[in-house]
Amino acid sequence: MSSDFNRDTESYDEETISLVDANGRSLICYIEHSLETDGTVYLLLMPMDIPIVIISWDDDDDDVEETEAVMLEDDAEITAIFANAKAVLAEQNIYLKHTAYTLTATGELPPIEEDQLLTLNLDEEDSELEPEELQFLASFYNSAQKYSIYTPLTPLLFFARYNANGEIELVSPEEERFQPILEELLFEELDDR
Repeated sequence: MSSDFNRDTESYDEETISLVDANGRSLICYIEHSLETDGTVYLLLMPMDIPIVIISWDDDDDDVEETEAVMLEDDAEITAIFANAKAVLAEQNIYLKHTAYTLTATGELPPIEEDQLLTLNLDEEDSELEPEELQFLASFYNSAQKYSIYTPLTPLLFFARYNANGEIELVSPEEERFQPILEELLFEELDDR
């Protein structure tokens, strides 16, 4: 069984757009759903390529049953280990890209095996978020620090809109005024499955 993210990426059509971050990197996304409200078009977007997560492990003490996993989000740290991560994935014919907002990859994912899944519990107080399951792809060391590469099993979605200049901008799903719009887009997404 392969991931839901394996799609035909050979052709770009009118249902894809490019998100660009502050560093000028782009991320090609499928437009999953759109909704016009009060003259503004809101979009639910999914990356065309496979989303990738890199986690660093703090496992200094072998006696501890639970090790602390930290998801890399700092661009400088990602840049420092990117070449090693790219090389270890290339051994599996998975090609890592340093894209906007998330790392992505192309290639075919290995079959999902139960013993290769990581359940990530968010350690936030009063969090209503479900634990996230990640599929293990590879591990490597950089300067004696252990890193592991995963892909989320649930689709990574971005919430965006066209601004007054006709450019795409990400919208915070936490902002109360956008929540009804996001909920409607997500209901459409669930109806399509």
